[in-house]
Amino acid sequence: MRVGKPATRRSGVALATLCVVGLVLIGLLAALGTWQIQRRAWKHALIARVEARVHAEPVAAPGPAIWNSLTPETDAYRRVQATGRFQNDRETLVQAVTELGGGFWVMTPLLRPDGTTLLINRGFIPPDRRDPATRAEGQTDAPVSVIGLLRFSEPGGGFLRSNDAGAGRWYSRDVAAIAQARGLNEAAPYFVDADATPNPGGWPVGGLTIVAFPDNHLVYALTWYVLALMVAGALAYTLVDARRSARRRST
Repeated sequence: MRVGKPATRRSGVALATLCVVGLVLIGLLAALGTWQIQRRAWKHALIARVEARVHAEPVAAPGPAIWNSLTPETDAYRRVQATGRFQNDRETLVQAVTELGGGFWVMTPLLRPDGTTLLINRGFIPPDRRDPATRAEGQTDAPVSVIGLLRFSEPGGGFLRSNDAGAGRWYSRDVAAIAQARGLNEAAPYFVDADATPNPGGWPVGGLTIVAFPDNHLVYALTWYVLALMVAGALAYTLVDARRSARRRST
């Protein structure tokens, strides 16, 4: 009996520790599942708000007075309208992959009557239209009115590819970097994806914005909950087995 008591005591301590760790893990996994359910509700509300903005009547593109108050949560994909003249000599081509294939977004500054500049994503062109001379009809310098979706800057570049202003290689629509590279004054901190209104000559092709949000939160929630149940099952099995072993030792 003297030999068995320390071993039994150590076994009890190990079992108690295992129970504490198991319960903490179950609580953590269940909390993660609940958090994903909450995230799913937030995502669905966001999607509903964005859908309402996309189909609303256009409003005037925000001016300098409220630039600092714009946020993705309240203003992304808002349908806006802006007037001015395109500065075609300062356009920037940003690599893009669309339903029309690989090519470029044509980012053209729009000089507005108040002196501010707004980058307009006029749309997509294939590689063989990279030279502005191949789409001269669309290089209008007359006053224009553009309707489109307000988008926020995409700083840095694309996946594993950084923007290189010096080499003219752009992989994302980085408003601040493009404005600096093109010497734009009073540039808005956002850009506008032009709608599908045809441009003279057919290029660029606008209206290709994809409004989609990944919604895998229910799958993630179920995964966390299942893991919590598995840990609970393993802990229950361990406790039952330990009880049986204790009964065998006592007999």
